[in-house]
Amino acid sequence: MATATGVSKGIPCERRQLETPENSRGEEYSPKKLQTAAGGASNIWKHMTVAQLAKELERPLDDVQEAMLYVKGADNIEPAFKLADLKIIQEIAKKLGAKTRVVATPEESNTDEQKERDVAPRPPAAPELLQPRPPVVTVMGHVDHGKTTLLDSLRGADVAAGEAGGITQHIGAFTVTLENGERVTFLDTPGHAAFSAMRARGAVATDIIVLVVAAEDGVMAQTREVIQLAKEAQVPIIVALNKIDKPEANIEKSKRELAQMGLALEEHGGDVQVIPISALKGTNLQLLAEAVSTQATLMGLKADPTGLVEGIVVESKTDPRRGKLSTAIVSRGTLRKGSVLLSGLAHAKVRGLFDHNGQPLSEAPPGTPVEILGWRELPLAGDLILEVETEKKAHAVLKYREHESQQEKIESSSDEIRKKEEEHQAKYRAEREARRLAGRFRMRGGQRVKQVDENEGKPRVSVIIKGDVHGSVEAILDVLETYNSNESCRLDIVHYGVGNVTEGDLELAKAFDAIIYAFAVETPQLKAAKEVNIRSYNIIYRLIDDLKEQLSSKLPPVEVEEVLGEANVLQNFLINEGRKEVPVAGCRCTKGVLKKSQKFRLLRDGEVVYDGPLDSMRHLKNEVDTIKKDVECGLRFRDTKVLPQAGDILQCYTTKMEAQQTDWDPGF
Repeated sequence: MATATGVSKGIPCERRQLETPENSRGEEYSPKKLQTAAGGASNIWKHMTVAQLAKELERPLDDVQEAMLYVKGADNIEPAFKLADLKIIQEIAKKLGAKTRVVATPEESNTDEQKERDVAPRPPAAPELLQPRPPVVTVMGHVDHGKTTLLDSLRGADVAAGEAGGITQHIGAFTVTLENGERVTFLDTPGHAAFSAMRARGAVATDIIVLVVAAEDGVMAQTREVIQLAKEAQVPIIVALNKIDKPEANIEKSKRELAQMGLALEEHGGDVQVIPISALKGTNLQLLAEAVSTQATLMGLKADPTGLVEGIVVESKTDPRRGKLSTAIVSRGTLRKGSVLLSGLAHAKVRGLFDHNGQPLSEAPPGTPVEILGWRELPLAGDLILEVETEKKAHAVLKYREHESQQEKIESSSDEIRKKEEEHQAKYRAEREARRLAGRFRMRGGQRVKQVDENEGKPRVSVIIKGDVHGSVEAILDVLETYNSNESCRLDIVHYGVGNVTEGDLELAKAFDAIIYAFAVETPQLKAAKEVNIRSYNIIYRLIDDLKEQLSSKLPPVEVEEVLGEANVLQNFLINEGRKEVPVAGCRCTKGVLKKSQKFRLLRDGEVVYDGPLDSMRHLKNEVDTIKKDVECGLRFRDTKVLPQAGDILQCYTTKMEAQQTDWDPGF
């Protein structure tokens, strides 16, 4: 026992001896010798691990971990933990009496690069690192059920007035501080049919769904969709029965419809709370806020605020003054300026962080909605955001992801290529067989037949779509995908993108004779712009209605038939005209008028016996041009072989050319 104690006491002494300047110049510490010559500064870099710091400071891991206990913010002392803040690293080194020099992150070995070509979310954090975070609440429901008005009342701002036509066009994300001091992050999603993809994104990024149902309308199309989304994503629902102040509101009927949709309401022994509110008058809003707060407390929402940042893109857009921006919700880590982010095939070095009011933020902890400035390319809404240590690593990951994306495209299109090839081979064999049957030399000579494109001569409308945010462009493209009348008029999407209309778009529109649809973006005031058809809209319905008009205008007019009058054949007469006997139909006009100059159709048992002009129309032996209702007359057809019979029906009709309307139904 005494020996063991002696040994354990001897170790620190030996360590202290090795740390003396005399011994530090020995063979074992040759790097230290070089550092001393350079001024004794140790290299440090952002996102270095605790173990790497100990190695660079040339101190045992125990010493570094002990020093970290006295440094604010250095809570995790695990050897593999990455220290994101340079100030904390410098403070640890200072506690150990070492000088530091900030350098670029050292290059990893090739084997490591091969092993970690892509980045993925980190494994779940240890329970002791988790800290409470604000809940992310998505407000959903049918169009015009009062979602944005509810959020206005909660945060005391007028958003609905700012949205075109009072309809939410894209997701808004912001934080509200409730009366009890708790912070809640709200997402406002569009309710109308075109924006189902954006609602799906809102459901994925959320902790709680507040389903707004108008008490006057009850469960509607988008209400059903939201309930389905919530069930698939396993997200709890709180129902806000809105517009209870209206006389036509029927709360019980709405509750019955919700129960029929499979929601287990609290009053029926379930866990879904139903709060009757009036968003406009502010009735019961405190009850709703308490319900959200209670639900969040029950869920025990926590996140790890340390380490590399993870988040989700809610929306992205191009600002004419600030460049490419994205609205995101941080789910892990703390986002700061200078962070290098990856999202799909886009990357950013964060130049600025802003809250929903446009005020700059120094950092964004988990559960915070934040506008990120500094994207090189626009990230896609709904994509995951991951932080990486360096820009070099970001470029390497992007290169790998682009390669993988290309491979996927090649694999997905290989089936189509094979199908086209088979069609071509079948066509070639058929032509070769036809040539063989026609005789080897018979097909030679003569003029070569011009190959005609199947779509040549068909009317077409070419469009370029430019929108303010990615979600709006995506929604418009989703609607255009429902177009299925290419047989009558082709709809070609030449180009689409986020941001204002550029000169490049104008050149493209000229080349393809395309219409530019500018959705809530600015259009250039140039001479070139006058030569191009640019149509600006800020409500998706009006844009689609305009496109339907454009498609209809390209369709050729169609011949439309209009029945002017009808007559019953009472008797067939034969009269002598010269040496010939000619049949004459004795008729009575039963509907409308009969006009001699128009066409006539003779129907017998529903089948057409004659369709053509008249030779004669007489009333009381007088030749007339028109016969009115309930007047009898004699009619002689130009074709004398046609023999009318009593009981036949005679129709007088005219034809005219009318503009066609497209049969495209986008579903709203």
